Amino acid sequence: MPRFHCPVPLTLGTDLELPPAAARHVQVLRLQPGGVITLFNGEGGEYSATILRMGRSDVAVRIDHHAPVEREAGRRVHLAVGMPANDRMDWLVEKAAELGVVSIQPLHTAHSVLRLAGERATKKQAHWQSVAIAACEQCGGNRVPAVKPVADLAAWLPASADVAALRCVLSLAPGTRPLTEVLGDAPADAGVLFLSGPEGGLSASEDAQARAAGFVPVTLGPRVLRAETAALAALVLALSAG
Repeated sequence: MPRFHCPVPLTLGTDLELPPAAARHVQVLRLQPGGVITLFNGEGGEYSATILRMGRSDVAVRIDHHAPVEREAGRRVHLAVGMPANDRMDWLVEKAAELGVVSIQPLHTAHSVLRLAGERATKKQAHWQSVAIAACEQCGGNRVPAVKPVADLAAWLPASADVAALRCVLSLAPGTRPLTEVLGDAPADAGVLFLSGPEGGLSASEDAQARAAGFVPVTLGPRVLRAETAALAALVLALSAG
């Protein structure tokens, strides 16, 4: 059954005009009145709805049933990442959303190739949020991860303490602990925030700043992984351990 994100209140037994993005998606798929679709608004569970009317630019549905199903991990995991260049950030956002990350914080770091500011940064944030929504529509997730506004690493670090109890920085510097070991020492339901660098990783100064801010330096093993590979590997380990 086709799934659509519908970020408005959904009430059983009521008729609803779908928001523009969802309506366009229904029209692109050439669905017809009488067809049944699934809606979710990110507030929990999902709803079955029957298409009542297809207009040129609008779609009306009736909300029929609510299923209180959740497909989220037991552990809340967040990702802060030095933005990889080209389309790799799109790919990373998509896969992180499929895995069940709670939030994604794009960062400027010393080695970042991608630099965003002003309107361009706002447009990229909106684009990445739409990528996360599409991933949830595809994978069955009913909670859409929040893609945060682009920030500079140094300015963001002080506020990171409010995100999760356990904060880990993926590090190639000496003095790291295996991520599996750190996760094993933490409660199974403890929230986790990962800080991961872009191509080339975090600089030595940034790594030291993260440690000083309370991040635990962790390693994924002896190999040097691509930026997007390292971030996703950390997410998989944390989400599977929760």
